[in-house]
Amino acid sequence: MAGGIGSRFWPMSTIKHPKQFQDILGTGRTMIQQTFDRISGIVSTENIFVITNSEYVELCMQQLPELAPENIVGEPLMKNTAACNLYMANKIAAIDASASILVVPADHLILKEQLFHEKVELGFSLASTNDYLITMGIEPTRPDTGYGYIQYLANKKDTYFKVKTFTEKPNLEIAKAFLESGDFLWNAGIFIWNVQSIRAAFSKYLPDMVQEFNSCPFNAQDEQSCIEQIYPKIHKISVDNGILEKADNVYVIPADLGWSDLGTWTSVYQNSEKDAQENALNSKNILTYNAHGNVIRLKSKNKVAIIDGLEDFIVVDTDKSLLICPISNDQLIKDYVLDLKNLRKGDRFM
Repeated sequence: MAGGIGSRFWPMSTIKHPKQFQDILGTGRTMIQQTFDRISGIVSTENIFVITNSEYVELCMQQLPELAPENIVGEPLMKNTAACNLYMANKIAAIDASASILVVPADHLILKEQLFHEKVELGFSLASTNDYLITMGIEPTRPDTGYGYIQYLANKKDTYFKVKTFTEKPNLEIAKAFLESGDFLWNAGIFIWNVQSIRAAFSKYLPDMVQEFNSCPFNAQDEQSCIEQIYPKIHKISVDNGILEKADNVYVIPADLGWSDLGTWTSVYQNSEKDAQENALNSKNILTYNAHGNVIRLKSKNKVAIIDGLEDFIVVDTDKSLLICPISNDQLIKDYVLDLKNLRKGDRFM
């Protein structure tokens, strides 16, 4: 899934060039390229599909030349994750009616790739022989209010568990309670299911959406024109809210993957190399004095920055924009972007 605009990651992530197409940590590969590299270790290239906004199809083709053009699918409108999951389940079912599907966001960091492969293989084994909808859960390390949480039922199995509840982005007090309880995991947004199981779930819980998609042929000449006609009528809802929170056959595989969704500048800071003063810098042309705990990003290699007396701040400089704010306010960046949109000609900075 590669259709988001990453507004919490502004100003590096923009509408025209969102974060999945950026080399956020300076590895030499963009987030979507790293995701492809990770997936290609367990899934053959011809079976890897990208679904994105139609505006980003060309970007996907440029960054993933290994994929056939028909494996990069564009949505005409952003409709959250339920629509894209049903769309791809239908396309894949038309190719293989018994296929199992691994669904991953294109912009997440996973450091323990071998363990990720092992957990995916477990998920594939479970999904191919059971009517399960499977998600991966990450052991929480802090009461983070930016993540969804999965509560599971403990049993004798030690590799996967039945899901009890989903909670989307709780407040700090509730997140602390979740952490103390010991039976909650972060929702990583990584799913594994068989096409038959997920399509049956959609038919049960989102029948109107299924009816719209059933009017279209898949992997056929008229697919795109039909999709463009039905998408304005599709309900905008996440697969978590629309399916997983309602279904009684949802299971979670706990996985310590070295995972981060890199959804905020705080997560980038936590996963970046730091200097002796705990500053995360992306350029040798940044000089710091009495500065500690900052994340500082310069887009231009021909620009120098001198930072004096700053502590626990985000400083991001791009061709068009400059962001300076406390790291503790990183969840407000989405609000900053909304306010920017209301400025006269503000869209040119987004």
